[in-house]
Amino acid sequence: MEQLKQQIREHGIVLSAQVLKVDAFLNHQIDPALMQRIGAEFARRFAGQDIDKVVTIEVSGIAPALMTALALGVPLVFARKQQSLTLTGPLLTARVYSFTKQVESTIGIAASHLAAGERVLIVDDFLAHGQAAQGLISIVRQAGAEVAGIGIVIEKSFQPGRAELEQLGYRVESLARIASLEGGEVRFVD
Repeated sequence: MEQLKQQIREHGIVLSAQVLKVDAFLNHQIDPALMQRIGAEFARRFAGQDIDKVVTIEVSGIAPALMTALALGVPLVFARKQQSLTLTGPLLTARVYSFTKQVESTIGIAASHLAAGERVLIVDDFLAHGQAAQGLISIVRQAGAEVAGIGIVIEKSFQPGRAELEQLGYRVESLARIASLEGGEVRFVD
């Protein structure tokens, strides 16, 4: 998706050979027009998949996932990283390690929000090692639902996430695939 790549070129900041900061438009300050285009693109790529729900993890995945759910005309459910007083009843949970935050969290979705037989599209902001996606896959499967695909805004293709998810048989659609961040420069997979 060329508009996304342009935003990365103009506003992305390479912090290291492993970390790209995109808080100017994706995960701190959000460009709503870009998110709307991202949602429309995921809806186009997963058209015909009979998706019942979109699932993501709070917080950074919510904006692109919400726009995707809107474009598909289905509900969005997001996994919480911390249990609140209102998150009652049976929970579907998984342990997820965050490379950027260097912490492991238990994520959870109320069992009442996912049903057996539903087709679920997972959407997230980044794919690196695939831990977040695998945690969401676990939760979807615990519900007896099916993963229809995985939509990623920015994939760090030099890390193993995509290969692991594809090896497990999941379809991964990434809107911007980064080949390298070496030397402080973003290079895309063409």
